[in-house]
Amino acid sequence: MSDIASYAFACMRCGHGWEQSYAVEHRTNAEGEQVVRYLADGRVVPSPLSRPVCQYCDGHLVRIMRAGQVASVRAAADGPPHRVPAAGPVDVPGRAGRTHHWHLSGLLHPFHRKAG
Repeated sequence: MSDIASYAFACMRCGHGWEQSYAVEHRTNAEGEQVVRYLADGRVVPSPLSRPVCQYCDGHLVRIMRAGQVASVRAAADGPPHRVPAAGPVDVPGRAGRTHHWHLSGLLHPFHRKAG
């Protein structure tokens, strides 16, 4: 008997995220004991629930989540950028109706050294 299980993983050490699907085989061995075997991409692998390892940094501090979590975060990150409205004029109390034009040299004036 074989089932499919999919999980999302996030490494708490390096931040790498990935998803993996597994074929889960339930069998009875020669001694009559139930044995569970996980296959990923056709290869037998350790249970992803026992001690997952980061594919990027080999770290063991890995969070296991339901499938789709990494994909949804990536989709949000790759989506349209968050638009920030352009800044408008700033009202300064006591200066209503008067505008002031700033020049870069005036803004940098406090940082200039006096020759001495």
